[in-house]
Amino acid sequence: MKLLVGCCGFTKSMKAYSSDFKLVELQTTFYRVIRLETARKWRSQVPEDFIFTVKAFQGITHPPSSPTWRRSNIKPTKNHGELKPTKEVQESWKITKSICEELRSPFCLIQTPSSFKDTPENYRNAEAFFSSIERDSIDIGFEPRGWSPDSIARLCKRARLVHVTDPFLQDPVTLGRHKVVYVRLHGSPPGKTMYNYSYTDEDLATLYRKIKEYDGDIIYVLFNNVTMERDSRRFIKLFSGY
Repeated sequence: MKLLVGCCGFTKSMKAYSSDFKLVELQTTFYRVIRLETARKWRSQVPEDFIFTVKAFQGITHPPSSPTWRRSNIKPTKNHGELKPTKEVQESWKITKSICEELRSPFCLIQTPSSFKDTPENYRNAEAFFSSIERDSIDIGFEPRGWSPDSIARLCKRARLVHVTDPFLQDPVTLGRHKVVYVRLHGSPPGKTMYNYSYTDEDLATLYRKIKEYDGDIIYVLFNNVTMERDSRRFIKLFSGY
């Protein structure tokens, strides 16, 4: 088992962060379309073994009504988001994939909004989207909100996806089916105080016990809370002591 720990977003300068951690999940790529030259520059500024994972551009998942578009550098249309069978959604994936390639990213996270429930139409669109995209060697993670475990398991199996979740809320349904495990820590177990929470020593020990039971060749652990850098360091220190 290869365990990789990092933060959802840089907590300080890229140079300083990459000297302390081997992994980051990029958040900028969700909000904005970045230039390929920018991604290429980022890749050149970190050590060779540093890993970027990429949060996919919101044009794939979020409708124009989403407040997240306020931070975007492009104007959304009615054809963006919700994994719809449109050229705009497909183009958003092509942009995301190109950025992954420039960063040599092995993993791309696609997170749907809480408004995107597992209705028959949404499920059909999701299945069609994931079945149609080119992914090459990139592992694709799927983090839905408000979906039933059965819907998640069925889609992940059919579309070869990694189920991304907060392990304090739910274990990934793809355990044992995929060599990759990807978990994101959003806040107070089981998520009652999102983001504005610092993990206790007991929380981190519980997390480590859960991780040890996961059957994966590679396990990504991403902290996404207000004290994510400190908690990441503490977690690394904890598992390195075992």
